[in-house]
Amino acid sequence: MQIHSVGIDLGKTTLHLVALSAAGKVLLRKKFTQKQLIAFTANIQISLIGMEACSGAHFLGRALQEQGHDVKLIPAQFVKPFVKSNKNDFLDAEAIAEVVDRQNMRFVPIKTDDQLDLQALHRVRDRLIARRTSVINQLRAFLLERGMTFAKTPAKLKVAMPEILENVDANLTPRMRTLVSLLWNEWKDLEQQIVAMNEEVEQIASADPACRRLRQIPGIGPLVATAIVAAIGNGAAFHKGREFASWLGLVPRQHSTGERRDCSASASAVTDTCARSLCTVLDPPFSASSENDPRSAHGSMPWSCGRRSTWSSPRQPTSSPVSHGRFYPADKSIAQRHAPCLPD
Repeated sequence: MQIHSVGIDLGKTTLHLVALSAAGKVLLRKKFTQKQLIAFTANIQISLIGMEACSGAHFLGRALQEQGHDVKLIPAQFVKPFVKSNKNDFLDAEAIAEVVDRQNMRFVPIKTDDQLDLQALHRVRDRLIARRTSVINQLRAFLLERGMTFAKTPAKLKVAMPEILENVDANLTPRMRTLVSLLWNEWKDLEQQIVAMNEEVEQIASADPACRRLRQIPGIGPLVATAIVAAIGNGAAFHKGREFASWLGLVPRQHSTGERRDCSASASAVTDTCARSLCTVLDPPFSASSENDPRSAHGSMPWSCGRRSTWSSPRQPTSSPVSHGRFYPADKSIAQRHAPCLPD
């Protein structure tokens, strides 16, 4: 029994394995737990193993690589067309085993522990920021019902909170005052946690060589640099900057047929929303007085935003780096100096 390729359909508690011969004949169909699967693959011949790039795939991929197997992760949307007829876990695993042997297939690099840690740090930070926004909104709603309104920025509300809680004449019942105090303490705790995470991200970005190289690009700071490194590692999966831009979702999605070319659909984002949201709103790492600050020569950051995310002819930079969630170089000469690192 000569196994040519193996497909594994991952699940929370059970995993389904299908092995194919070189002719595409199904040789094995088995169902395992994670520990049983690792023990089984340790006793079979060295094989080409494919899995969908989903939760748990990176850990299992590294474990199988240590056993000597050639492991490849496949985006789920590339597996779906190969599923025959109805859908079940064994058919999914068979489709994965067929896809993994294709020479022109795009695969996902297996993430290291450092990448996974960095990605988890960004996810937790995003959750804390969302929770802080929720607390602020709830505070505003409670105080509005008591006739107290504040400016839109959180800073205005933060300045007013101690006075609200100390003012005995404020239109707050004892119960509402207790609730507002509870929310205020939660807000301060969240702020401390976010600041601590920002400091940790800054330390990682300063120590990591890849992050330092990325931060040489105007407009990329520690958050964007660490998000990119966590998502793509050294970028070996991309042959050129255009592929990275398309993966990140900075170009329109194409839907063309025949002589009709349609590139007006929504952006072609196939990545996680964390990296894309950070990269479409770049954070400036320069001080206004720095001689390397591109704003000193052009009046703003060299990246501006607009509807179209294609390279454009030189134009006047916009006054704000944020507009419609896309970015492109406002000054082409600056983009050309960073051509190896930017979409070409």
